[in-house]
Amino acid sequence: MAGAYRNLFGGLILIAIALINKERLWRGWKPICWAILCGLIFAFDLTLWHKSVHYIGPGLSTLLGNLQVIILTGFGIAVLKEKLTIRFIVSVPIALIGMVLIFIWQWDQLDIVYKTGIILGLTTAFSYAGFTLTLRRSQTIENALSPVVNLVFVSFAAAVFMAIIGYTQDESFIIPDKQSWLSLIAYGILCQAAAWFLISKSLPKVAVSLAGLILLLQPILAFAWDILFFDRPTRAVEIIGAVMALIAIYLGITSRQEKQHD
Repeated sequence: MAGAYRNLFGGLILIAIALINKERLWRGWKPICWAILCGLIFAFDLTLWHKSVHYIGPGLSTLLGNLQVIILTGFGIAVLKEKLTIRFIVSVPIALIGMVLIFIWQWDQLDIVYKTGIILGLTTAFSYAGFTLTLRRSQTIENALSPVVNLVFVSFAAAVFMAIIGYTQDESFIIPDKQSWLSLIAYGILCQAAAWFLISKSLPKVAVSLAGLILLLQPILAFAWDILFFDRPTRAVEIIGAVMALIAIYLGITSRQEKQHD
């Protein structure tokens, strides 16, 4: 339900932006259907990620989810016949070694809840990649909606789908207190509306390497804050593995952006 409210509040902010800018909200059913499909995939993505956060914490779940850039690059090479880059070739073994250091070397010592969280985090990466591909497709069709209007429909569709998922799992629709209200409103405004809007506006204007480093701040800070604010017990070998995974993510980001720039 936190994800449903994130998309609802974020969608309300985005539609206000669209109306202020007098953007066209209707361009036929085809772009709406693509936006709804994006919302469906995004709903599953957020559901998997939220569950992973509950099981293994925000740091590692966010780190695993960001491996989607490597999946996207691999998909581009294997399916779309994009150019194979040195950075992608290097990123894959670095990512695998990082994951081994974080998880696999101690796999037998982990309980079923933690293992489930890891699997959900990795599944999040695949669903996130699927969402990114679908979102990209929705912006390249004939009569495509503007990026902001498209995100409006994606957000509202995801809110509906996540509410349905929450209902089937007997989650409460009630926001219990003032702190929860403020947290969810901030979640929707900052993560759903402001972040996506600012990223879409700024990425074309900065260098590839700088953009990759900036985007890398998300999993870095999520992992660091998980340790600092939530007292996550972390061994030195896990930190080394996390750093290697972050390097792989950076290589994946810059690899994709270089190809898009070319």
